[in-house]
Amino acid sequence: MADTTALIRQNRRINRLSSDGLRRSSVIVHQECRAVLQEVRPYLVDPTQAELLLGFLRGISATLQPINVAQVAQLSPLRYPGGKTWLVPEIKAWMRSLQKRPRTLVEPFAGGAIAGLSIAAERLVDEVILIERDPAVAALWELIIRGTELEADELFQKILHFDMTTEAVDAALSAYATSLPMKAFATIVKNRVNRGGILAPGASRMKAGENGKGLKSRWYPETLVKRMRMIRSFRHRLQAISGDAFDLFPMMREEPDTAWFVDPPYTASGKSAGNRLYAFNVIDHDQLFAEMSRCAGPVMMTYDDAPEVRAMAQEYGFAVKQVPMKTTHHEVKNELLLIKA
Repeated sequence: MADTTALIRQNRRINRLSSDGLRRSSVIVHQECRAVLQEVRPYLVDPTQAELLLGFLRGISATLQPINVAQVAQLSPLRYPGGKTWLVPEIKAWMRSLQKRPRTLVEPFAGGAIAGLSIAAERLVDEVILIERDPAVAALWELIIRGTELEADELFQKILHFDMTTEAVDAALSAYATSLPMKAFATIVKNRVNRGGILAPGASRMKAGENGKGLKSRWYPETLVKRMRMIRSFRHRLQAISGDAFDLFPMMREEPDTAWFVDPPYTASGKSAGNRLYAFNVIDHDQLFAEMSRCAGPVMMTYDDAPEVRAMAQEYGFAVKQVPMKTTHHEVKNELLLIKA
């Protein structure tokens, strides 16, 4: 009789909950995940938490799948060796996960600046500071971000009306740059005609190129101008600094409202790929880790997965996350994200 009464009460409770949209479901749970299920249980009965849970699951799914660079929107006009287009979703997720929204994001090795541009475009911070040591690349960012309308239009017209021939390229790259638009134009041309967008001295030019188009393979003038106009539309949230980031670290690292995304264009392992990819390819990685460990604000660093990097991360107290990414050649490789809260 007691068992019957208990069953009747249970059925009544289930019917009452059903009228509120709640349904009883059976789930198979591994014993290691039982505690997690208990934590999630209150959210499962609250209809207002459905979007939150869905977003959480999508975030988990994204970390388990290689990120395809072809599926991430392009903002930068530069083709950059080692560019972090593939990492943009990870950077955004990290920024949104921070307990306190940073006021500033600093990208001390800007390069193609896809990370800083993406964060600024989506207003995840009030200001993004791009620091670039290579004067050719710095000139381009200075024009796009700080240049006058007259200077910007001069660059855009040069790009739109440029006849991409060997002779024209030779003339553009050998001409003495007497103005900011000329310096920026030379950077764009060199970046577009060199193999892989490499700007380092001695880099070779494309020959056959895509579908036999030669130097014109990577020359999309309308697209380039469109991207630069887009960046100028939110340039009030951008600041470009030409110089060595190591000189600026002591002046900026004390700000707790400043976050850092650090992608040094130099390898810390013995491979030394940076020697052939970048004009400035030597830094003290141990010093970089030390500087970032002293930052008052949150830090994300990205490196090749190498024993030297893992050792420095452990020494300076960075959490290590391995992220799979799919290259433009559809090869899956792992890189490391190093996080300091």
